[in-house]
Amino acid sequence: MIEAVSCGGVVIFRGKILLLYKKYHNKSEGWVLPKGTVEAGEEHKETAVREVFEESGARARIVKYIGTSEYSFTVPEDVVEKEVHWYLMTADSYFTKPQREEYFVDSGYYKYHEAYHLLKFANERQILEKAYGEYMDLKKNNLWSSLKY
Repeated sequence: MIEAVSCGGVVIFRGKILLLYKKYHNKSEGWVLPKGTVEAGEEHKETAVREVFEESGARARIVKYIGTSEYSFTVPEDVVEKEVHWYLMTADSYFTKPQREEYFVDSGYYKYHEAYHLLKFANERQILEKAYGEYMDLKKNNLWSSLKY
């Protein structure tokens, strides 16, 4: 078994959520949240910000830690156990540019209900639900708009 740690972000700008669409060798892999592997010597927060930028072109910053999700998948001759640390993030604009080298062919910001139904993986829908709840609490208490980029 291989254990891997990744970090990612639920990026919200003006109430909309950033999603990426992955297509690998003409096979649709679906809509996902930006995330990636922690590099040697890197803090989890640094990984989340770097991966969001690399995969989407979005300049985001962390608002708060959301939690973890775990899943596993099979690679030839082994199983990968993945743990992902998630952060609620805000961006400075709607600008996105999907990272072609990672097979992302589209990206954009979507309303919560659209994003929820577009996301391919149940664990990412759960993280989105939690992050959006945190966002709504901050907004209700007039704290979200005070977060200057």
